[in-house]
Amino acid sequence: MLPKDPVILLSYVNTALRDRYASLMEFCEDTQTDMVELCSRLDRIDYHYNIETNQFT
Repeated sequence: MLPKDPVILLSYVNTALRDRYASLMEFCEDTQTDMVELCSRLDRIDYHYNIETNQFT
C-alpha cells in the first residue's frame, strides 16, 4: 500500500526507484500500482517523472 500523503509518496517512490527499480514501469508492475494514477497524484504537487534520471523531479 502506497502512502496517501503526496510528499511522503514522492519520497517513497523516488527511494524505491533509486534502490530497487530500473524504471517506473517496473515499479508499477511489481507493486501493482496504476502508473497514470501515480503520475497524476505527484503531478498535483508539481513533480513529474524523468525517464533519464529515473525519478520524479
